[in-house]
Amino acid sequence: MKNKLNIIYYTYLIINKLFAILLTVLITAIFSVLLIVYALRTTPVSVTPLMVINQKKSGVAPEKRWVPVDSISPDVARAVIATEDNNFFYHKGFDVDAIMLALRRNSEQSKKVYGASTISQQTAKNVFLPPNRTWPRKVVEAGFTVLIEAMWSKARIMEVYLNVIETGEDTYGVEAAAQRYFHKSALQLSKSESTLIAVALPNPHVFNPARPSAYMLQRREQAYGIMTNLNETGWYKNIKDIKKIKVNYLEQWPVESRP
Repeated sequence: MKNKLNIIYYTYLIINKLFAILLTVLITAIFSVLLIVYALRTTPVSVTPLMVINQKKSGVAPEKRWVPVDSISPDVARAVIATEDNNFFYHKGFDVDAIMLALRRNSEQSKKVYGASTISQQTAKNVFLPPNRTWPRKVVEAGFTVLIEAMWSKARIMEVYLNVIETGEDTYGVEAAAQRYFHKSALQLSKSESTLIAVALPNPHVFNPARPSAYMLQRREQAYGIMTNLNETGWYKNIKDIKKIKVNYLEQWPVESRP
């Protein structure tokens, strides 16, 4: 009987010790994640998991040039909002209406799969996670999306997105894309060039902004319509009411489109 009690007691001590270790590891991991996300509020993102994976596959160093968001043509952000996330400035990381629409479309047909990832979700995925498509990764992605929406401004999320998004073979960010396809800086991009880069984002290995296909030109015209509607509703002025960003380059955007 005494031996059994000793076994139970020592088993309890071991379980208790393991629980304490696991709790310590968990708290440390959570604190580390929060610290990293907070630090990236102002620090340029120099490398992402996708860059590392693709470099290992191709053996080619990624072409990337980090630039502040006010060194990128405002038309680029307008275009990616028009093509990727119409409600970027109005949601908290997840666009419920877009999710419901995608679910309805996917239930009605089986050929094309519609997604509803916001720019915030794509930024969280690109910066912190590998590109594999699994449910656990989607759950972690949602967690990072919540964190960057809470800790970063919308302008910062847009800045990071435009600097790390894959824009071509071994090419990342709008600045590198502008140099590669149009031989100019991102700030000098025209409305058409900005929109073609945005249109190419869903499949940058196939679409070439410098040699747009008929489909890309059609998508560009569709984006123009949304961009015009955004301008007419004065969407950029509402940012001050939504996020109250003290220093926000978006407040300097003109209402009219660039020629």
